[in-house]
Order: sequence, then C-alpha cells, then structure tokens
Amino acid sequence: MLFPDIFPSYKNILDHRMNKENTLIVLIGPTGIGKTELSLQIAERYHTEIISSDSRQIYRSLPIGTAAPTQEQLKRVRHHFVGTLSLDDYYSAARFEEEVMELLPSLFSTHRQVMMTGGSMMYIDAVCKGIDDLPTIDEETRACVLKKYREEGLDAIRAELKLLDPLYYQQVDLKNHKRIIHAIEICRITGQPYSALRTQREKERPFRILKIGLQREREELFRRINDRVETMLHEGWLDEARRVYPFRHLNALNTVGYKELFQYLDGNWSLPEAIEKIKRNTRVYAKKQITWFKKDNRITWFHPDQVNEIFAYIDQQLNREEEKSLKQ
Repeated sequence: MLFPDIFPSYKNILDHRMNKENTLIVLIGPTGIGKTELSLQIAERYHTEIISSDSRQIYRSLPIGTAAPTQEQLKRVRHHFVGTLSLDDYYSAARFEEEVMELLPSLFSTHRQVMMTGGSMMYIDAVCKGIDDLPTIDEETRACVLKKYREEGLDAIRAELKLLDPLYYQQVDLKNHKRIIHAIEICRITGQPYSALRTQREKERPFRILKIGLQREREELFRRINDRVETMLHEGWLDEARRVYPFRHLNALNTVGYKELFQYLDGNWSLPEAIEKIKRNTRVYAKKQITWFKKDNRITWFHPDQVNEIFAYIDQQLNREEEKSLKQ
C-alpha cells in the first residue's frame, strides 16, 4: 500500500492520478530488435519518461553486457529501474510489480502517457497482468534450496518438486532450475503445493495499457544479434566480465553472455568458442521471447523501421480512448 488508510485525502489523490485516461505504452520485443532507440523517440514525442522492464539492466555494474541505455540516452529521457541495484541485491518480478505500481501515480500526475520497454517477459507481465501474491522467501530458505541444487544437482530438486507438488511438476519446464527452485521455496515456507497458490487471474489496472511489439525476419534479427555481440566486446565487455568475475555466483550474473565469458576466464573455453556460444545462446533466448510474446493477442506488431506508422497507431488509439471518455 502506498498510503495508509488514515490519510484518505492522499488515497483520493492516488485514485485521481491513476485512472483510465492515463496510458502505459509498452514497447515489447526480443533482444537485439531495436527497442532502445524507438522507445526514446516515443518518449520524446509524448514528453514522458521510460520505465525499463529489463531484469538485468537494473544492476549498475553491467552496462555493456546488458546493453543498458548510454549516458547520452539517459540524458535525452529520464529512465527508471536502470542501474539502481548492486549485484548482490535480491530482486524479482513481484518486487518489480510492486515498485512500478508505486511509481506510476507520481508519473501519471504529470504525464498522460508513460513508456515502459524491455524484454524480460515476467517483468512485463507482472506490470500488465499482475502476478499472484505469494509470500516473500526468507534468506534461510533460499540459501537452503540453492545449496541443495548446487550440491546435488537438477535431478535432486526435480525429485523434491515432484514430491511436494506433482501437479506443478507436470507443468513446469523441468530444464528451468530457477522455476523449480522458486516452487520448492514456496512449498517449503507455506506447507502447501505451489500450484494451489497460483490463481493466474489477471489483475485489473487503473490505467490503459497499449502494447506495441517489434518484429523482424529471423535472419535479420539473428544477424543483428551477432553484430551486437561483436560491438559489445569491442566496447569492453570482456573487461566488464573480469571486474564482476568474483561475484559470478550471484543470480544477477546467471545470464547469457556472462556465463560464457566466465567459462573463458575459467580456462574451459577459448575466447572464440565463448563468443560463438554467446551468439548462439542469445539467439535461442530471442526465440523464447518471440514465442512468449506471440501468445499475447493484445500486442500490435510493427517492424522497427515503421516509426511513422507506430506514431500514427499510438495517436489513433489515444484519440479513440479520448473520444470514448468524452462521450461517457
């Protein structure tokens, strides 16, 4: 809750600021598609600010490897949730939802539209659809389950999940250790199956949501990904990886790019081998993002070069909603 019940006047202000006349413009697309520059152009056109929905750009020590907005870009438009956390800070989609929903009233008090962009699927859904109100995981439980995974491996935590929650065991991606660990954590601290606590009901938001998706031909996208990896390495990504190497065990660094560079720094792979695996694994991740986003029929798709068409579409949607509100 942003304001306590003893301050009803503040709550009235919140209700006024968060209404259906406000619009959250969400720019969606896989990594390397070209979201950053277009999001800046949209934010500048509508004189607003940008919320980053990237689960790694929020860490301040990883600007190159996460392709975070540059200082010049940050000067063009004010950004939120970029470079605000230390590597050892725990963060989650649930916390992102909570903090964005606390921030939006103040943004909507001065902007009729607010921009959100990024490629982290769970973070986007957390704000647009909401996620279940699950208990916060205490550090002891988190450390205990993680210790089991590191010492006994994936098969051991799969077996525990099957015992604690056979229904979710049938649904979850059994190769995704993060989701398995999270489910076990919930089961352990609540004493209930994780599946029993997942309502998966979409939350109603007190503002409009306008989703715009960016797409390219696969070959074009994959070429851009390969080129971007080379550019990031030229800009000093390997030196950045060396600086954060002592913290490689942290969840913030359990991500494509750093994992492969750490294998090189460990002496397990040559640098060319690590680079090729970064490119391949980034392409695999992009395909997962595309599959996830394509399930959402509320996204209207454009090629990133269709800037004028995107502006026209946003204008059309905003004007249509404005006309509706005037008739009511």
